[in-house]
Amino acid sequence: MSQERIDKLLASTGRWSRKEVRELIRQGRVLADGVLAKRPESKYDPSSVSIQVDGAAVECAAFVYLMLNKPSGLLSATEDKRQATVLDLLPEHLQRRGLFPVGRLDKDTTGLLLLTDDGALGHRLLAPRSHVDKVYFARVAGPLDAEDVAAFRKGMTLEDGLRCLPAELEPLEDGRSCRVTLREGKYHQVKRMLAARGKPVLELKRLSIGPLELDETLQPGQWRALRTEELAGLKRVQAGV
Repeated sequence: MSQERIDKLLASTGRWSRKEVRELIRQGRVLADGVLAKRPESKYDPSSVSIQVDGAAVECAAFVYLMLNKPSGLLSATEDKRQATVLDLLPEHLQRRGLFPVGRLDKDTTGLLLLTDDGALGHRLLAPRSHVDKVYFARVAGPLDAEDVAAFRKGMTLEDGLRCLPAELEPLEDGRSCRVTLREGKYHQVKRMLAARGKPVLELKRLSIGPLELDETLQPGQWRALRTEELAGLKRVQAGV
C-alpha cells in the first residue's frame, strides 16, 4: 500500500486538524512504531504502522465501517438543518470522517444501516447490477396470502409506473407479518409494493444487506465497528466473488 504523511493519517481520524497534529508532533506527543515522530511530513504505511498519541493507540485505518441499529425518528442522511440524522448518534470525531449511510432507510424504518466513508464499497452494494439482497421484516394491516407471494415473485408495476424486479415475500406464522427480500432499493419500495396489495405497512425493519446481518444485541441507536469476518464478506461482494 502507498505511504501517507503522518499528519494526514492522524487528521483523517477526525480527532485533530492538520494544524493540531503538527503541534502534537512539535510537543513530542506522537510515536510511530515506537519511535518519536519528529516531522509531520514523515510517511508510513497506514495498514501496518502503529501510532500512539500521549501513550494511547490511534487507529488510522483508511476507511471506517460501522453497523448501526437505526431507531425510528432519525433521517438516514449526512446532515439536515431541521431534523436529527443518524450521524448525530456518533461521537464528534467520527462525524468529521465524512461517513454516509449505504442505502437509506425511511425516517420511521428501523434496523440495519451500514455507515462508511468507503465510496467504492457503498456504490457496489447499491448498484442494481450487483443484485445484493436486502431483507426486511414487515408487519402489515391485513392478512397476507399466496396471491401476494405470487405477485412479489412475478415482479410488480405500481400505479405510478414504477417497475419492481421480482422479489420474495415470506408470510410468517401470524399471517400479518413477513420477510421481504429485494434485489434493488427504490424509494419506499417495500411500503409501496405492500400497499399496492392492499396491505399497508405498520412496521418495517431491515435485517440484512447481502452477507451483513443486523447484530440483534445492538439496541436501537447503538452502533459498533464491523468485525473482520463481516467486512471480509462485504469485500467479497465488492469483488464480485
